[in-house]
Amino acid sequence: VGKTTIAEHFAQNEYTSYIKIDFANTTEEILDIFSNTAKLDLLFLRLQTETGIKLTEGESAIIFDQIQCNSKARNIAKDLVKDGRYHYIETGSLISIKKNVENILIPSEEMKIEVYPMDYEEFCWATNHNFDMLKKIYDMNKSIGQDVNRKLMRDIRVYMAVGGMPQAVEAYTAGQNFSMIDQIKRQIIVLYEDDFKKIDPSGRLSSIYHSIPAQLSKEAKRYSLSKTLGRRKNEKDDSLIYDLIDSKTVIASYNSTDPRVSLSLTKDLSSYKLYIADTGLFVTLMFIDRPATENEIYAKLLADKLPANLGYLYENLVAQMITSTGRELYYHTWEKKGSTHYYEIDFLISNGSKVSAIEVKSAGAGKHE
Repeated sequence: VGKTTIAEHFAQNEYTSYIKIDFANTTEEILDIFSNTAKLDLLFLRLQTETGIKLTEGESAIIFDQIQCNSKARNIAKDLVKDGRYHYIETGSLISIKKNVENILIPSEEMKIEVYPMDYEEFCWATNHNFDMLKKIYDMNKSIGQDVNRKLMRDIRVYMAVGGMPQAVEAYTAGQNFSMIDQIKRQIIVLYEDDFKKIDPSGRLSSIYHSIPAQLSKEAKRYSLSKTLGRRKNEKDDSLIYDLIDSKTVIASYNSTDPRVSLSLTKDLSSYKLYIADTGLFVTLMFIDRPATENEIYAKLLADKLPANLGYLYENLVAQMITSTGRELYYHTWEKKGSTHYYEIDFLISNGSKVSAIEVKSAGAGKHE
């Protein structure tokens, strides 16, 4: 999602100089510096000599990129921070970091920042759309007419098709067609699968990830792990779900059993739904079984001619939007009297002492019970 780019941009703007070390792609000489970290004076001197960059006390930063590839560098973070001469930024894939923390002391000095795919406002910045105009229209609280509304809805469907992964957005702004953009998104999914295999070589983690669109399409009131794996789940399967949620490739929405009391206090950990963290990747996953060049979903999506049963795609979009504001996702179900069916509210948001209910519908039906 652009962690390295953000870290470098921040370092360029806020410091007189910085050194970036990419532990996934660096020299043996740089790696050797971190093999003996007892003397920090020597470490800093060797680092400046190898990179040719001068560090200034209190005014320089060191970026440890792909920190999961070098546990020794992460292990000395406590000493580096205590030394106080420079500032430090670590970036890394969370699912790989979990795999590479054995035999190291996790530094309490680390302040974790979650980085999300580009939200719709950031997408508008990248594509030169006027997001401020949307705010003004919203503040007016009046109808703007169907012609303008159709245009605005088409803009957001473009965002749904492309998604918020920087590589896909960059391809779109460069004028690439949707087959090419879809190919980029498929490559990202392959990278995810490679990371999943580091945690679970059996491939079950990948199966869970790929099953999310199909499970949402069934409109069930919770995600069913047994349906994906084809057998009854066990404790190890539960840990796989937690690994997948920790990877930040998916978003979990939990059933709040009694939202009148509290969303977080009545969270049912055994009843949850899963969404894909990026709606653009969700679109690709829906039709990943066919070649990108044969995919007609983009034309239908942009023309607003998606079949009504693909309404869960919009549900995923709203899940991504809520998550990008730093909120947890909750939904609520309750039984329908005299029936085996139940009512459901797609999303709940707490605003102070009140709870706002969000129901997502894409069909043009006149009423929904």
